[in-house]
Amino acid sequence: MRLMPFISDDFLLHTQTARDLYCRHAATQPILDYHCHLSPGDIARNRRFANLFEIWLEGDHYKWRAMRANGVDERYCTGDASPYDKFLAWAQTVPQCLRNPLYHWTHLELQRYFDITELLDPSTAPGIWERAGERLQDDALTAHGILDKFDVRALCTTDDPADSLEHHEAIRASGLRTRVYPTFRPDRALQVNEPAVFNPWADRLGAQADVAIVRLGDLIEALSRRHEAFHRAGGRLSDHGLPYCYASPCTEGQAAAIFDKARSGHAADPEEHDRFASYLMLLFGHLDAQRGWTKQLHLGARRNVNTRMMHALGRDTGYDSIGDWPQVEALAAYLDRLEQEHALPRTILYNNNPVDNYPMATMIGNFQDASGPGKLQFGSAWWFLDQKDGIEWQIDALSNTGLLANFVGMLTDSRSFMSYPRHEYFRRILCNMLGDEMERGELPQDHALVGGMVEAICFSNARRYLELPEVD
Repeated sequence: MRLMPFISDDFLLHTQTARDLYCRHAATQPILDYHCHLSPGDIARNRRFANLFEIWLEGDHYKWRAMRANGVDERYCTGDASPYDKFLAWAQTVPQCLRNPLYHWTHLELQRYFDITELLDPSTAPGIWERAGERLQDDALTAHGILDKFDVRALCTTDDPADSLEHHEAIRASGLRTRVYPTFRPDRALQVNEPAVFNPWADRLGAQADVAIVRLGDLIEALSRRHEAFHRAGGRLSDHGLPYCYASPCTEGQAAAIFDKARSGHAADPEEHDRFASYLMLLFGHLDAQRGWTKQLHLGARRNVNTRMMHALGRDTGYDSIGDWPQVEALAAYLDRLEQEHALPRTILYNNNPVDNYPMATMIGNFQDASGPGKLQFGSAWWFLDQKDGIEWQIDALSNTGLLANFVGMLTDSRSFMSYPRHEYFRRILCNMLGDEMERGELPQDHALVGGMVEAICFSNARRYLELPEVD
């Protein structure tokens, strides 16, 4: 007897109403991927991927964590093993991922990119490697082809202010239908507690901004110039990856003294770092408000926990976890300070600890105003929470304390061009939740009403809210 594919048309859709919502209102919506970590260089050169390793495993720390948990040697994750051997190590791990979202994502991605419906395991791996490799030679699966295949109308990469924007210039000149914009992420500017990181970065920033960074005022001038350059390149979002919001009082004189200390090679102590970061975060809020940008705050990740592996492999290699810091007081103080100074921009809060879902979902309600629906947003489930349970928790917290109808929806937050089915995954979960409630009589049996909200969450809310240029 021939088995049905694991990822069927009804995947995650448990009722007929959920299936109708998904098929009629969600499945056909385009994608606005307003936060991702795709390489602008890969997009600019329309990268063609040679094999499944390059497109699927090359930088995916989610998979590396699962492989390590399965006892796989590091050389098959980030080391010198061949691409095929690394893929085989992943194929050996996949059957052990039952109930991990990676199992869903793996098979959804194989089916949507390559029409491969077999379950990935050591016995099917050689054939899947060969068939996917053949399909990757098709223009439909180059970087540009993938963006077109999934109807990605716009995406926003994550860029340091010290980065050149030359790749974005090349993308604009390429004729690519998808609009690609840089996002201003100045996290390195806060690292006065690590002069070995901060000082080379400040030199790179100065070179990009054509400013010799000697004093605090020079740093601010350079950051302001780069913010303006990002705006000219179409950027309309900033982003900050912080353990918690910084909101300690800090005068200009105090910030200048801390800056001078770091530039002389001496690390700021924890209190000084907190003050300096607070000073710059207010500056960034003002810059975003002046140019009508949206600020994104990613809060709550405990990064680089494994010191030995941090030294061996560097950052963003899968040694991070959920943090457990108090979030509410500092976040409230930061948002309130900007509000008092008439400098609170549109802001999206992303939370990495489920304990803080309701505090953050209620925090946004303190700063809504008549400038537009949902000026402050409780962002989509992030990192360790961007799976079925986490997505449902985020939707429930937002629905119970605010207005789900104004939500700006899903994003990939990924370094992989294979991640666009994450939008489908989110949409199926959303439609399943709403369809179930419609069938139980907890929502009206009004497809125009509920379906219209689904369409807005999938695309049009984000298009309206972000005010990105030339996005249809």
